[in-house]
Amino acid sequence: MSEIFRSLVLNRRFDDVTLRVLESALVSKDVKSSIEVRSSFRQFMRSESLSVLRETAEKNVEEKLLVLEFLVHAFALVGDVESCLALRYEALLLRDVKSSTNPWLQVSYTEWLNFAHQSRDSGFYSVAGKACEHALDCIKRKSTEDRKTDEVNVMKKSTEDPKTDEVLESVQAIEKIKRLKDCAMASASSHSDGRLLEKETKGEEHGASLRFQGAKMCCSKHFVPKWNQKAESTKIEHESKLAGDD
Repeated sequence: MSEIFRSLVLNRRFDDVTLRVLESALVSKDVKSSIEVRSSFRQFMRSESLSVLRETAEKNVEEKLLVLEFLVHAFALVGDVESCLALRYEALLLRDVKSSTNPWLQVSYTEWLNFAHQSRDSGFYSVAGKACEHALDCIKRKSTEDRKTDEVNVMKKSTEDPKTDEVLESVQAIEKIKRLKDCAMASASSHSDGRLLEKETKGEEHGASLRFQGAKMCCSKHFVPKWNQKAESTKIEHESKLAGDD
């Protein structure tokens, strides 16, 4: 099963069948064997995902999202929480960037909030704080859009307007998100463990190694995996040696 899964990935078969093969390959009665198999798959997926993401650079947004969804599920199955969260973040950012021309891709504040909770629970506090900022931005954008709609419908001013409930819901949501952000940032300050998702961006999102090369999307330095950095470093060293030989 292990070889079948590797073959399917190498042939770029990103579907439910491949994921089921991976699930089957992970089944083991021996605990030690199971740990070794998962470790092997993690290394394989980390290495192969770099090539996969580069290959999708010229694909449309739907295809990119399908590839990201597959990788997220695969990393979740092999127990690589770090990579799983990183790619989920990339998918959310991609949707957010493309939603201006593709409204159906719009990310809701609840999606960012759920991601923030999961990041915090996994110990990635700075990432949780960043996700909270995105959630607040979503509410702010929606509020702006609602005001524009109301300006068109100026005749509608009943005290029973359902908009009143929506405003109250937004206020409560903002308070909830801010509390989570404060909690996450406080935890981030007291947990300087150097894990990949905790790299500081100083408020800016720059291009990272883990990205669709050539694609116009925002990627955060919060998500530059150590395994990715090592792969890029090895590649640079190899290219330098080749240049020296010439």
